[in-house]
Amino acid sequence: MFHLPEDFVHLMREVYGTEAANAWFQRLPSLLEECAERWQLKLLPPFENLSFHYVAPAIRADGTPVILKTSEFSDEFEHGLAALRLFNGRGIARLLECDEEQKVMLLERLQPGTMLESLVPEQDEQATSILASVMRQIWRPAPTGHTFPTVEQLGQELTQLRTHYNGGYCPFPPRLVDEAMDIFETLSVSAESSMLLHGDLQHHNILRSGNTWKAIDPKGVVGDPGYEVGASFYNPMPRILEVPNLEQMLARRVAQLSEELGMERERIRRWGLAQCVRNAWNMVANNQLSMNPWGILQCAEILSRLTI
Repeated sequence: MFHLPEDFVHLMREVYGTEAANAWFQRLPSLLEECAERWQLKLLPPFENLSFHYVAPAIRADGTPVILKTSEFSDEFEHGLAALRLFNGRGIARLLECDEEQKVMLLERLQPGTMLESLVPEQDEQATSILASVMRQIWRPAPTGHTFPTVEQLGQELTQLRTHYNGGYCPFPPRLVDEAMDIFETLSVSAESSMLLHGDLQHHNILRSGNTWKAIDPKGVVGDPGYEVGASFYNPMPRILEVPNLEQMLARRVAQLSEELGMERERIRRWGLAQCVRNAWNMVANNQLSMNPWGILQCAEILSRLTI
């Protein structure tokens, strides 16, 4: 069994509890051995920057480089898997094998695998154009009878914030929370189309693949395509908070995405704000304080006062 990154171990214990996380860590070696035998893999040490999944490079018997990904705790596995099958490698890493019961995927390895965050802030205009290009490639009409979570359902999670704080908002700014809840309701209703979206398309989830760029780790969400742009307004975190002219950069992103995606600037700005607030609350609700939800709220504050 390879050494697990300390930050990964700490995060898993923080979010899922020490006992549950440790029990999974003990089961992980046998699961990896089983996958290596079944798919004829030479497993390599896991990546250092893990979040909620164990992700490691591997090599197939024919020499093909691949990625093994698994997490017992993920409630997004089913929808992410279904999204990968529907996207079918267009603008995104291709699914090669999977074990739905064990929650394991074998994926195409994107090489050199440089994250899009590497272009920020020096080449942010290029990075934003790449984001828009990947969005256009992967979006497709929502399949009939789908079971993907919808943008409206994700927005309803904000109602739990008021319950959590006994009808209050503390420490969230009331103005931002109320505006975010209104945005989820009004923009979902006014959407011109309902599409299958990545669900978390941002600078850490787009990698260089040869001479192009592709997405990884889709969540699988259905709704207004404007929702998809929201994650780009608080990423790459935490690097984005170090940008000295952040308000200017976010304003340019709004204008650029509007032009490249054919969306109204105000719609993009509002979805950016709503996504910031929802994700900050999601981190607090799931005890992910080390991921800096307050930094994300700084981006929401900037978006709330942008004049576009």
